[in-house]
Amino acid sequence: MADLTSDFIGIKSPNPFWLASAPPTDKEYNVRRAYEAGWGGVVWKTLGEEGPPVVNVNGPRYGAIWGADRRLLGLNNIELITDRPLEVNLREMKAVKRDYPDRALIASIMVPCTEDAWKAILPLVEETGADGVELNFGCPHGMSERGMGSAVGQVPEYIEMVTRWVKQYTRMPCIVKLTPNITDIRKPAMAAHAGGADAVSLINTINSITSVDLDLFAPEPTIDGKGAHGGYCGPAVKPIALNMVSEIARSPEMRGLPISGIGGVTTWKDAAEFMALGAGNVQVCTAAMTYGFKVVQEMISGLSQYLDEKEIALSDLIGRAVPNVSDWQHLNLNYISKARIDEDLCIKCGRCYAACEDTSHQAIAMSEDRVFSVKDDECVACNLCVNVCPIEDCITMERMAPGMTDPRTGKVVEAEPADWTMHPNNPMRLNAAE
Repeated sequence: MADLTSDFIGIKSPNPFWLASAPPTDKEYNVRRAYEAGWGGVVWKTLGEEGPPVVNVNGPRYGAIWGADRRLLGLNNIELITDRPLEVNLREMKAVKRDYPDRALIASIMVPCTEDAWKAILPLVEETGADGVELNFGCPHGMSERGMGSAVGQVPEYIEMVTRWVKQYTRMPCIVKLTPNITDIRKPAMAAHAGGADAVSLINTINSITSVDLDLFAPEPTIDGKGAHGGYCGPAVKPIALNMVSEIARSPEMRGLPISGIGGVTTWKDAAEFMALGAGNVQVCTAAMTYGFKVVQEMISGLSQYLDEKEIALSDLIGRAVPNVSDWQHLNLNYISKARIDEDLCIKCGRCYAACEDTSHQAIAMSEDRVFSVKDDECVACNLCVNVCPIEDCITMERMAPGMTDPRTGKVVEAEPADWTMHPNNPMRLNAAE
């Protein structure tokens, strides 16, 4: 099996799969079980300052979105940071690190945005032997109303300021966890980089309401007739997370800034996609909460097999797709493809025909005996038919070779991309360069 040993900002672990700071990492019992199941690292559920205890709701804490087969696609949570005493968490962290020295242990921290608060908690965490700290600047509910979490993560100046404090008062590597509840993820990432962060992790949860109880007329989960916005996570957020990771990875100002990828990682393939877009490792939460800690074993074996088949090392995977992430105006407008339907695989459901006929380009024909075929002169290669077809590989996109005539336009497909530039007066229009 391929060697999955990970060295992320000097923090070594037997594999790049870490549990994210969340309910699964709230206590010693959980973390020991996670390590025994095979997780390479754990980010302990977010610690707060000594003082008044954090009080969580004693009712439903999760809202959910399911697919048609009841598969969990997304969770909305209204849980706060750990409600266990700081000294208990610290004692348990020290015991776990002592017994599992080869596993990564990171302390997630969220305290008020004052220098004294950060200066006080960092030495206490350092005494546990933790390998690093993760600054929770992402939580969108509960703590943000108190001036913490995403209330800090949405202000780059605060991110840089707190990061500088942390780097001043601890020797431990510092990871800054970013909120996705912002217009441009690069700005907080640049602030963390300017403050001396050793890495960033993203994404934290997305502000959301997943559903409304239409009898109580209140958001779910409902607490005594009321509901609140919470943090959304799970497979549904993966596309958003991948884009934000790639935005940082391909930014010239932050090239080389290590990234810990978070957001909907459920399988080895999800993890590989994050790493290909620049993540040095991944953090997982919802998958563990859905399937249990042993889900990591499929991730380990799957990624190992993939690397063996590709004959590449884990380090070769990281960032491999970044050069191919482009902006729209740089895409090859001479690239032409057409849909093709495999009649042997077709179950004659008609989804492709209905979707194309009603909402796209009327490029699929249906015979009297329900045989479906593509009208090349109308097909614009949008691939909607591929995405609505319930049979994998029944409909595929076939590239037209250079020199062939596009039946829709009558133009010859060129071998090289045309030279296109943005229209000077309207960035939404394109002009061919003269």
